[in-house]
Amino acid sequence: MSGQWKLICRLKDLAPLGTRQVPRGLAWQDLPGVLLMRGEDERVVALLEGGPYLDGTPVRAAPPSETPAAGRRRWNKALALACAPQGQEGYPRSYTVRLEDGRIYLDLEELNEPASRAEAALAGSFAPHARVPVFG
Repeated sequence: MSGQWKLICRLKDLAPLGTRQVPRGLAWQDLPGVLLMRGEDERVVALLEGGPYLDGTPVRAAPPSETPAAGRRRWNKALALACAPQGQEGYPRSYTVRLEDGRIYLDLEELNEPASRAEAALAGSFAPHARVPVFG
């Protein structure tokens, strides 16, 4: 953790059993976002959007018509994934969430890190290169 935190929203703006999408990267990058999910209490987890749940379905935002029972199932899956060891095959990446004074924060360094090998390769191709002097 970097100690630098990005304010995402107020806890009261994320309904119990609700979800919120948080963008990552720059506007020109088409990166998967982070999905915040709140339990029925004040617990919040953050997972990489699009990664697989344990049953193989992708992590996505809750549809508006989702029933409370479906929301509880979604929350239980998300909580299990957030508690799984990082980097384990078949689990989406989770992000550190900080709750303070009714506000939800995510670690800025974690948000900026590549979430996959493909993202790391993309980031490497756009990294600044040192100037090499030309002798002639």
